[in-house]
Amino acid sequence: MRSYRRHRLLVPVLLCALAVLAARPTAAPEEPGSGTGADTGISAEVARLYEEAAVATQQYEAGRKEAEEQRAEVQRAEELLDAQRRHIAVLHEDLGRIARAQYRGSGGLPVAAYMILADSPDSLMRGQHAFSQADLAVNNAISKNRRAEARLAADEARAADRWQALERRNTQLASLKADIEQKLESARSQLQGQADAAAAAGACRGAVRLDQPETGFSEGDWVAPVETYELSASYGSGGARWSNRHTGQDFAVPIGTPVRAVGAGRVVRVSCGGAFGMEIVIEHAGGPYTQYAHLASIAVDEGEHVSPGQWIGQSGTTGNSTGPHLHFEARITAESGSSVDPVSWLAARGVSL
Repeated sequence: MRSYRRHRLLVPVLLCALAVLAARPTAAPEEPGSGTGADTGISAEVARLYEEAAVATQQYEAGRKEAEEQRAEVQRAEELLDAQRRHIAVLHEDLGRIARAQYRGSGGLPVAAYMILADSPDSLMRGQHAFSQADLAVNNAISKNRRAEARLAADEARAADRWQALERRNTQLASLKADIEQKLESARSQLQGQADAAAAAGACRGAVRLDQPETGFSEGDWVAPVETYELSASYGSGGARWSNRHTGQDFAVPIGTPVRAVGAGRVVRVSCGGAFGMEIVIEHAGGPYTQYAHLASIAVDEGEHVSPGQWIGQSGTTGNSTGPHLHFEARITAESGSSVDPVSWLAARGVSL
């Protein structure tokens, strides 16, 4: 099951923006905060590149969709061109037919000859009218033929230009996306390396503050712990990694994915060792608790109040983890062993996964 952010963005503007973003170096300056400069820099870099990669992916997908629409439009244009070609062929046949009819009907006689050979004034008028009509038909057919050929050439040129422009833009989008993703992958590797060292030492090095996005959530709202994800191991499932059963819901996300507080509350635990690796536990109004585990960075301190949707850390694969994901629990108490089904718990608060 998937949940995706969708934004309608103007491709020409973002092509320029993405070009600037892709040109940024991966190294980031030190920022103030309780974490070390190196920790803060790489965490902020991953968060920034994560957002840039999301924008690049959206634009690439938008470009791919537009490519499909353009292909359909070009196909329709080709069908119209084929119809024009057939029409021109018919006009050529008409020209030949009219010319042959004029030849058989002595259409080339001068007007004086028509006057001499006519039996009566009426016959003369009828002959002259027939001659004029045939001559007009020839002229009209020639004019229509020339206009059709001009339209055909213009339509062919437009179709070729449109297709070439589309291919150039899609190539540029793909290149920008690949460049950002390459930088992001390198930054993620550095972030996880720092996280592994902290988890092995069993000591967190202080909150690594991240620039918070505008969420638009109010204090009483509830949200999913990550925005874009695939659900993996579910609550209560069995496996060799757990002594009894799985106590939470796993969200398969890449290293460095921003992790959000699902609701307003107070941070009651921040730890960096043990089976859960880097983890955060939040107490919510009325007594329930939520846990966020296997993180690669932590952006809050114990005792801090958090709002719905606030970035509290970044996903990783610390502790007893076989791959990047967020382990999320809903608990009755702050302690492990009091968990309930987090999917149902969130659903009761209006969040469908």
